[in-house]
Amino acid sequence: MNTSAIDIQNTTRRFGHITALQNINLTVPTGCIFALFGPNGAGKTTLLRLIATLSKPSSGDIRVSGIDTRRNPHEIRKNIGFISHQTMLYDDLTARENLAFYGRMYGLQNLNTRIEEVLLAAGLKNRQRDRIQNFSRGMKQRLAIARAILHHPSILLLDEPFTGLDTSAQSVLSSIITTLKAEGRTIFLVTHDLARGLALADRFGILFQGQLVHEASTKDISESELQTLYENKTTL
Repeated sequence: MNTSAIDIQNTTRRFGHITALQNINLTVPTGCIFALFGPNGAGKTTLLRLIATLSKPSSGDIRVSGIDTRRNPHEIRKNIGFISHQTMLYDDLTARENLAFYGRMYGLQNLNTRIEEVLLAAGLKNRQRDRIQNFSRGMKQRLAIARAILHHPSILLLDEPFTGLDTSAQSVLSSIITTLKAEGRTIFLVTHDLARGLALADRFGILFQGQLVHEASTKDISESELQTLYENKTTL
């Protein structure tokens, strides 16, 4: 039985003469929350896009739920939920209409029931009939989470989901992520927030100048120790 949700082997990504990622090796176990830290330009989003099959590696192999990203990207996309800097929501639609649109794209059965479930999980049931152009950043991000989990994906890819959120919205989002982990989902979280990433994650990695310079469990490291480690690993 495959116990790895994400398996990255000797993966490099180049853009012309620029090497964005160099020889990345990383395994994320099923049911794990993995936090990836790194400064701007380190290659975090590039790596996330490779996992999401939105880009192809220049060399190396990536498997998601045991499936090669090169050979069967469409099958992988059925099993992942992806939240990027863009919410991929339509401002002129209501929260419910947005979810119905994506649910039909996925061909979901019992769609109305599933929409009710994810709206409740995101704390947006009372706002489901409102157009999202009037939503706060935090509410849109919660709806983006609802969109991402609508089709019961086993893996969630989150790119800086806390950016621009107030403290209350961050707490709500953290609670949603914790609940998803309890349901057995694997979560790959890219974040600048060392403290929040440490609190949520089972394992973490530090990416610097396209290289995975550290990877370990969060179990035996304090916030101050992580801060020191991060500074040491991301300083030339």
